[in-house]
Amino acid sequence: MALVVAQEVPTSSSMAVPHGPAGVGEARHRMRTQLRRGGVAESVIDDAVLILSELLSNACKHGRPLGDALSGDGDVRAAWRVEPAGRLVVEVTDGGGPTRPAPATPSVTAHGGRGLNIITALADDWGVRDDIRGEVTVWVIVHDDVHDPDAGHRRDDFATRVAAPAVSGIPGLDFADAFDDLD
Repeated sequence: MALVVAQEVPTSSSMAVPHGPAGVGEARHRMRTQLRRGGVAESVIDDAVLILSELLSNACKHGRPLGDALSGDGDVRAAWRVEPAGRLVVEVTDGGGPTRPAPATPSVTAHGGRGLNIITALADDWGVRDDIRGEVTVWVIVHDDVHDPDAGHRRDDFATRVAAPAVSGIPGLDFADAFDDLD
């Protein structure tokens, strides 16, 4: 008779990520693997991986590494966990920076500045926590209940929440009037 021992799959992790783009892929891969093994819905995992990428990019662009390392050296910390009630939380901690994380309003042609807006659209909540050593942690509640059969429902309406209003919905704009003189 074989004895089978159930082993709990970890759905939490904390790792040091190099302050720069080098470790982002490894962190994303590790998160995806652990959450998948933990039975988290693929749509929630996709949101979480995108959020982690945005947070790490922001930490490397706007924050200092942890400790006394110079910019480009040192690490930031990435962490995620599925809490007992099923809430998925992602956190990235850096050494602080000259500005506070806040959603921007970039121009249409800007090459960046949309990360926190994407996070706001995908997440249930997010915020910033400071500690006494000057470290800054941006935390994101990706989903309140990863066990919910509709977990990841936000993906269905994502485009409507981040897109500009339809031209037909803007009062005072009637393109047909612009062509009246052409007849």
